[in-house]
Amino acid sequence: MSHKRVAILLSGSGSNMAALVDSMTGDHPARPVLVVSNRPGAGGLDKAQARGVPTAVVDHRPFAGDRAAFETALTAVLEEARPDIICLAGFMRVLTEGFVTRWDGRVLNVHPSLLPRHRGLDTYARALAAGDTEFGATVHVVTAALDDGPILGQVHLPIHPGDTAEDLAGRLHLWEHRLYTDVLRRFAGGDTTPVRLP
Repeated sequence: MSHKRVAILLSGSGSNMAALVDSMTGDHPARPVLVVSNRPGAGGLDKAQARGVPTAVVDHRPFAGDRAAFETALTAVLEEARPDIICLAGFMRVLTEGFVTRWDGRVLNVHPSLLPRHRGLDTYARALAAGDTEFGATVHVVTAALDDGPILGQVHLPIHPGDTAEDLAGRLHLWEHRLYTDVLRRFAGGDTTPVRLP
């Protein structure tokens, strides 16, 4: 069986990346081929190297204000690895329509809210401020619109009285890993039926 080739983009510690890489073994229909960071020294690079996955850095800072030029450099690195699927795992850059169109339908992202609620940042604080009774994470196909695109899976967790944003973040962490790995396995096998956890 020929495995799907997965590239993972990150900016930070790489906990989601590590969960994804660790899941791609045995009968999994995909294998990791590259981990890319826009930040030199991101902790996720060391985690990837420790797992034997090739890494690359495309530092966004020299491209200040020129997103298209940054994405051209990023695309060049990705094209060498020939990924079938690109997973965003804590990648803190907004991607333009040009990049998304180039990889149309093959870029996945995990977002810490129950989309379409709370697109963008500070999702835990916003869920609490809105009086939501539940929170969670969503894995979706990336489109040109921010935190939009077909939903491939969600984890729904209850909000308890007295919860803080930190409480929510801590509780969601491992569920988010489980959701993303479940979705990737299905997606790589050609199944886009949404996953619902728990």
